[in-house]
Amino acid sequence: MKITNRSLHRDIAYFYVGLLIAFSLSGIILNHRQDWYPMDYTYESKEVTLTLPNNEEEITKEFLQNATKNFEATYDGHRIRNGLLRVYFKGNGILDMKLSESKGVLEFKRKVPIIGHSMYLHKTTNKFWIWYSDIFGAAMLVIAITGILIPSGKKGFKKRGWKLALAGLIFPLLFLILFP
Repeated sequence: MKITNRSLHRDIAYFYVGLLIAFSLSGIILNHRQDWYPMDYTYESKEVTLTLPNNEEEITKEFLQNATKNFEATYDGHRIRNGLLRVYFKGNGILDMKLSESKGVLEFKRKVPIIGHSMYLHKTTNKFWIWYSDIFGAAMLVIAITGILIPSGKKGFKKRGWKLALAGLIFPLLFLILFP
């Protein structure tokens, strides 16, 4: 088997095509996570009533465990920030409410199958995955460089390709300069 620029480019691209598709789709979705976030979409939502003590310091783990025991969800933790209470329940339940009100919204969330799970690849800090992703990044550099060198003649990199490559570099550079 003869290793050529073209065969190296082709074989690495074949090996990583699945990861390219997964990273591309999850990257696009992450760019629009304010509109739709498939790692955490609400499948059930209901308004609940919870009478809170006037003193914020009395809103403890024990208080919330007792006060929410009829919510069909098991208390897992809470936080209070800027007059808002957020209670976390096992099984991806979240209660949000203002401390000044007795009504809140209890939402149960789950991942969109496949899409939500593929986004995990973008966000994980698993050491094995980080190494694999680094190797993938290096492979993308090899694919880019070998891809540049495949065409020759008037449509090759020396005649026309460098102009397109330069144009492709200008967009991210402009973004970094104009929107620091």
